[in-house]
Amino acid sequence: MATLTFYGAVEGVTGSMYLLQAAGSKVLLDCGLFQGRREEEAANLRPFPFAVAEIDAVVLSHAHLDHSGRLPLLVAQGYNGPIYMTNPTCDLIAVLLKDAASLQLRDAEWENKRRRRAGKDEVSPLYSVEDVEATLAYCKGKVYYQRYTLVDGIDICFQDAGHILGSAIVEVFVTENHQQKKLVFSGDLGNSQAALLRDPSVVESADVLLLESTYGDRDHRSMLATLEEFEQVIEDASQNGGNILIPSFAVGRTQEIIFRLGELYQQGKLKQQVIYLDSPMAIAVTEIYHRYQHVYNDEDMKAIESHRANHGIKSKSLHTFLPTLRYSTTTEESMALNRIVSGAIFIAGSGMCNGGRIRHHLKHNLWRNQSHVIFIGFQALGTPGRALVDGAKTFKIAGEKIAVKAHIHTLGGFSAHASQAQLLDWLSHFKESRPQLFLVHGEAGAKLALKQAVDAHQWNAVIPTLGETITW
Repeated sequence: MATLTFYGAVEGVTGSMYLLQAAGSKVLLDCGLFQGRREEEAANLRPFPFAVAEIDAVVLSHAHLDHSGRLPLLVAQGYNGPIYMTNPTCDLIAVLLKDAASLQLRDAEWENKRRRRAGKDEVSPLYSVEDVEATLAYCKGKVYYQRYTLVDGIDICFQDAGHILGSAIVEVFVTENHQQKKLVFSGDLGNSQAALLRDPSVVESADVLLLESTYGDRDHRSMLATLEEFEQVIEDASQNGGNILIPSFAVGRTQEIIFRLGELYQQGKLKQQVIYLDSPMAIAVTEIYHRYQHVYNDEDMKAIESHRANHGIKSKSLHTFLPTLRYSTTTEESMALNRIVSGAIFIAGSGMCNGGRIRHHLKHNLWRNQSHVIFIGFQALGTPGRALVDGAKTFKIAGEKIAVKAHIHTLGGFSAHASQAQLLDWLSHFKESRPQLFLVHGEAGAKLALKQAVDAHQWNAVIPTLGETITW
């Protein structure tokens, strides 16, 4: 019998990790960081709840750190086997994990200054850039829609999840005692209204299904309404002379917002605004997106290619679709942006405002009532971004309290996660069988709401607990 143990993304949306034991082998699905409040992030320091050396293979659904961020820790603690993922994910995690290691080193150095003054023992970063380099050596990129053997008795196939570049729905085929069973891990399913990427692939059969539930309690605004509000915010900022700040995740949301701004530019609706991408990591990721345009959806690819053809452009860069886009790579270039008080759109990380250059832009713009802050992604509980969305009157940066007078906007239609209606539609394709359904990767309210919606369609969804093991 096969077993599956839920080790992460069970009590929230971070720390994705599931251990499959079948056919005499142990396979880890995802190995993500816990993120959010300090007590939640403390879970990253705990020992892995299994013998690392006994893991035979790791399968990664996509590059986001809440799914990939503990891989270097796994390797540092003795894992030396293959880590399977799609080819774009292989390129993306090289950027994301190195950035994560650098941030952890910086945070440890900052904390140790405080500890030395207090006479306390110093702390070490979770892992180093060297650990990341060692991890990348084990990564094996694969293409979509092709079946691969992990170990004897266990095969996988990556389907397109449409969440970010390279994101995958993982089909796991287990053969034991001459019988085949199938587990499907949805990973993070994409929003079918989103730009650039294809809709999530349809899957029709499984014995066990792990389904994400990030937005299990709500539906998104239509993309038409979202783009109309986006355009209106840009117009208002142009009229009253304020800047626009867009806290954005480096992977996925940044590239979509560049494309949407490009559409507005092509329509002559960007007025005088200059767009600054103030994130070295997002710039690097955008360059990776350029290399994989063959996985874009047909409609958006046609728009980009039409623009190139009409203007005799050979470059495949999204940069050419939005000529007013400027890259800000160095610290000096970023600091110079603080002097701009109007006419700019700043795109910077982190997406939840808990780090990165966006915090400096917030410091210089939040207190201005002409400024606008547009949130285009999920804001987890306990993050500064969530506080702003929930109406915080002040924002603390480096010990300084900043009054929040800027206009705060949440454009849910830009979400990279499927809505409740989209999740139900994706589930409706399981016509060959009704798999055992487990809801993961969601806050408690979202999972409960999705369970109620799913069960109304004659399912019997289960909300697992941390550390729970099922047999199938």
